[in-house]
Amino acid sequence: MSRSTAIALLPVRAVGRSASVQLRSLAGGDRAALSNAARAATADDTRRTLGALKGGALKAGQLLSTVETLFPQDPEGRWRTALTAMQEANPGLPFAEVEPVLAADLGARWRERFSAFDESPAAAASIGQVHRATMRDGQEVAVKIQYPGIAEVMSADVRALSIALRATSLVARGMAMPPLVAELRTRLGEELDYEQEARWQNAFAAAYEGDPDVVVPKALLATRRVMVSQWLPGVPFAQLALTGTSEQRDRAGQMYQRFFLESPTRVGLLHTDPHPGNFRLVGDRLGVLDFGSVLVTPGGLPETFGRLIAGMLVGDDVAVEARLRADGFIKAGKRFEVAKLAGYLAPFTEPARHEVFTYSREWLRTNFGTINDPRNPDFAVALQMNMPAEQLFTHRVWLGLVGVLSGLHATVSVREELVRFLPGFAAGLAGGDAPKG
Repeated sequence: MSRSTAIALLPVRAVGRSASVQLRSLAGGDRAALSNAARAATADDTRRTLGALKGGALKAGQLLSTVETLFPQDPEGRWRTALTAMQEANPGLPFAEVEPVLAADLGARWRERFSAFDESPAAAASIGQVHRATMRDGQEVAVKIQYPGIAEVMSADVRALSIALRATSLVARGMAMPPLVAELRTRLGEELDYEQEARWQNAFAAAYEGDPDVVVPKALLATRRVMVSQWLPGVPFAQLALTGTSEQRDRAGQMYQRFFLESPTRVGLLHTDPHPGNFRLVGDRLGVLDFGSVLVTPGGLPETFGRLIAGMLVGDDVAVEARLRADGFIKAGKRFEVAKLAGYLAPFTEPARHEVFTYSREWLRTNFGTINDPRNPDFAVALQMNMPAEQLFTHRVWLGLVGVLSGLHATVSVREELVRFLPGFAAGLAGGDAPKG
């Protein structure tokens, strides 16, 4: 209840600031300055509240950071700063509170495993914090320690989210809410198991060992609540977006896009946490971190997504509707206006129209400013789709990818990459995808 109250008070305080702006501007105050100050205060309040709550609340904040460009923009960029800070710069717990986890999982003499251990966290995330250390053999490592009691916190957050999603289903009829809640519970439960995360991380590390474009640190030791991995240096994407050259941002964006397109086939797993804090530029390679949220993808990404995007590009509404019905996205006997879906899918389809595309904050804000407005009739069309849980996660990852590329203002090759790596896309463009009979 205390966590729910803390989150519920965020919009209450924001409304209070808005009312204050109205009153003070009527009294002669500078409305623009007052509005900017209110937005900055709300951004800081959101960052502090979600950062302190950890768990599912902070995980939601990190997800929002992938599309931070859609939030109100103030001259000082406080929303951008607040949301990007949730990627890594969250307050950690005092070491005395997490040390018992190390002692319980690694033994009372855990310090003997290291020649040096920094008790100040190098990064703090939703379910654990990372400390930099040096092994006895001189190897630099990252020690990830799970917050004590976080499993109960995540369980409470999932219950609260379950109630919210069931309420949403009253509006978004046809959305597969029970499967989605089950999928979320599974995903968050898996993130609490560092032994499973280590196995996934090492699967990626093995698949990309010696790769010229991607580097994944190996997990060296793992218990359920502690994981020790090779330390990965580099420039985080949030910093790269601010200080990187155009060449560095384009290079990072191209490798980032390819990683999500290629790895489901190459590794048989999809990294489902695309927020920028998990990625960095290591020299001229893409460094990838945090494999707690992973979707098993035998055979690669589902072809339905590639077929849908290609069908929208071809402009054959009849074929697109037939494919959507065949793939189970539209229930039998239900009317569906495919033409209106084009506007809703523009952030996905527009880049695919180009061999080379430049993502930008302005482009993303323009697209999402109209398609995510419930007053827009195209918005209602999307809610009519019967989206299976696994497809929702694939679409969420792609949305995050588009948001991060826009934040980097990256110019990347798109059409050739989709033809090469996205299952179903090439066949859909060729017109050989429509269901027969």
